[in-house]
Amino acid sequence: MFGKIRAWSQRHPKLVDSLWLAPLVGLCVMTAISYTGRAPIGLGGYLALSAALLVPLFWRGSHPRVVFAIVSLISFFQWLAGVDAFPANAAVLVALYTVATRCVFRWALAACLVSEFGIFLALVQWDTVSLSTFFGCTVFVVTIWLTGLYANTRHRYLEGLEERAERAERERDHQARMAAAAERARIARELHDVVAHNVSVIIVQADGAGYAIDSDPEQARKAVQAISRTGREALAEMRRMVGVLREDGPGAADYTPQPGLAQLEELVHGSGLPVDLRVTGVPQELPEGEQLAVYRLVQEALTNTLKHGGPGARALVEMEYGMHELVVRVTDDGRGAAAPRSPDGHGLLGMRERVSMYGGAVQAAPRPGGGFEVLARLPVAA
Repeated sequence: MFGKIRAWSQRHPKLVDSLWLAPLVGLCVMTAISYTGRAPIGLGGYLALSAALLVPLFWRGSHPRVVFAIVSLISFFQWLAGVDAFPANAAVLVALYTVATRCVFRWALAACLVSEFGIFLALVQWDTVSLSTFFGCTVFVVTIWLTGLYANTRHRYLEGLEERAERAERERDHQARMAAAAERARIARELHDVVAHNVSVIIVQADGAGYAIDSDPEQARKAVQAISRTGREALAEMRRMVGVLREDGPGAADYTPQPGLAQLEELVHGSGLPVDLRVTGVPQELPEGEQLAVYRLVQEALTNTLKHGGPGARALVEMEYGMHELVVRVTDDGRGAAAPRSPDGHGLLGMRERVSMYGGAVQAAPRPGGGFEVLARLPVAA
C-alpha cells in the first residue's frame, strides 16, 4: 500500500506539492478579506505578496535552496517595508523543511539559522521579544528542521538499501553467468574428448578397411559399418553438446554454415565501401577453419577501414596463392596514423589469434604514404 503511494507520488511530484500546499493556500484565502496590517497594503497587495511567497514552493523539490532563498528574501523585504507577517510567510518554514530533507547538513543548518533570524525580526516587529516567546518559536522551527533531517536520513537509508539490493542482484546474475560459462567450458572439453576419440576410431577402422579390402572383403565391410556407426554417434553427440553450448545465446537455433572463401566476394561487395578484390596464383583448397579465419580477417580489416578510414576511403583486398603460403593483404587510402583508435578494440588481437591457430602471422600498421595495411601470411598444406 505505502509502496504504491510512494511510487505514485514519485510519478506526480507537482501534484503532490499542490496537495501539500492546499491547506496553506486555503488559509491565505480565508484571511485575505479580513487582513489589516500595521502598514496596510490593501487586498491586492496582500494577494500579490502571498502569491510571491507561495508560487516558488511548487519548485522546491527540484531547487530547494533557490526557493528558500527567494521566500526568505521576500519575507525580509516585507519586514523592511513594515508589513506585518501573515499566513503566507509560513512558506519560509515549508522551504526550510525541504532544504533539510533534500540537501546536505551544512545547507540545512544555514537554512535553520536564517529561519531563526527571521523569527527574531518578526518578534522585534511585533514588540513581543521575550525569552519565553523566542524559545517557543525556536522549538517550533527546530522541530520542523529535525523532522526534515530525519526524512533526509531515512530517504538516504532507503536509497542505500535499494542500491545494495540492485548490486546484489547484479552480482547474483554475474555469478550465474560465470557458473554457466564454466559449465559450458567443461562441456566443450568433453566435446573435444568425445569427438577426438570417435575420430581416432574412425581413422583406425578406415586404415583397417583399406588393408583388408582386397584380402578380406567381409572384414572391410564390417570396418566400414563401424566407421558409419561411429561417425553417426559422434555427430549426434556433437549436436547434443553444441546445442547446450548455444542455448540462451543469440545464435541458439542458427545452423547456417560458417562463411569461407566462397563468400569473400559477397563480403567485399556488401561492406559499404568501394573495395577491389584481386586474386593471384592458383587457388588451393583450404580447411574450413582456415577459410573462416581468412574471411574474418578481411571482415575485420574492412570494418576498421569503415570506422577509421574517414569519408571517401577506398580499400583493396589482395589474395596471393603461393606454393607454401597464402598471403592476404588489405590496404586502404584512409586517414592511417591520424585516425583515432578505440581504446577497447580487440579486432587486431582477434585477427592474430585466429591466424596463429594455423601457424600464420599478422602485421597491421599505418602505411608510410597514408592509409592502413593489414598483412597476413598463412601456410598452405601440401
